[in-house]
Amino acid sequence: MQRILVTGGAGFIGSHVADALVARGHEVAVLDNLSTGRREFVPAAAPFFPLDIKEEAAAHLIREWRPQVIIHHAAQMSVQVSVAHPELDARENILGSLNLFEAAARAGVAKIIFASTGGAIYGDEAPLPARETTIPQPECPYGIAKLAVEHYLHFYHREHGIIPISLRYANVYGPRQNGQGEAGVVAIFIEKFLADQQGVINGDGLQTRDFVFVEDIVAANLLALDYPAPGVFNIGTGRETDILTIYRLLQRCCGSPRGPVYGPAKPGEQRRSSLDATLARDRLGWRPRVSLEDGLARTLAAFQAGI
Repeated sequence: MQRILVTGGAGFIGSHVADALVARGHEVAVLDNLSTGRREFVPAAAPFFPLDIKEEAAAHLIREWRPQVIIHHAAQMSVQVSVAHPELDARENILGSLNLFEAAARAGVAKIIFASTGGAIYGDEAPLPARETTIPQPECPYGIAKLAVEHYLHFYHREHGIIPISLRYANVYGPRQNGQGEAGVVAIFIEKFLADQQGVINGDGLQTRDFVFVEDIVAANLLALDYPAPGVFNIGTGRETDILTIYRLLQRCCGSPRGPVYGPAKPGEQRRSSLDATLARDRLGWRPRVSLEDGLARTLAAFQAGI
């Protein structure tokens, strides 16, 4: 059993991770400012701290509670917000993270598992599927900030001995995803179909993403918990799927007559993305288990059931 703090643990991915940690018998606490997370997603067995990672109170919590591990999911997640307000993105994703890391160094935290991005870190010039050896060339401030945090974690490993593991997620989808923002196209389309409203595809719909189910993301975090060394790992399927295909699959699942409607492309949006997760397979023992078709069906069922 380990004492683990999950930042962003009331959010889409973080809450699933917190659930799995509690189920495995770990002592878990959740820190989240509820800007996008929901209090009801926090496991009942986990103490909840409604704090922002930029606050001194968050640093104080780490120094007082003294977790052995921090699993860091709290973030500003919108690519478009980062493009429009790069300084805001940097405050949230870089300075907020540094506030936690400084406290972690003082509290003797042994490991930090960081939710990085594979979808926004490599850039459009990367050969696909992108590998960790590819030189990152992020196209937007969101990706730049995530890469900067990875480098800061390397510094904290060298200076303070904290073991850093950065998990570069592909495009995660699944139950609890917020369809009100812009980060989760699967959730957005499902909510539109269930409300009998028109979903809009930004751009021509042929931009591709590597869609990975949240259950597989949770498995990667659990494996990283036991991994004894620093590492940067892609967590994706290696499969490119365009947005129009996602729309058509969900339209069929929902039995909707509403065909796609196209809107303007979003600024800062990458054209293609997929991740080679061979390193995660070889070192963590991770591989994606849930197919896209099964994952979409399970996500739809969860939204229909209101969970």
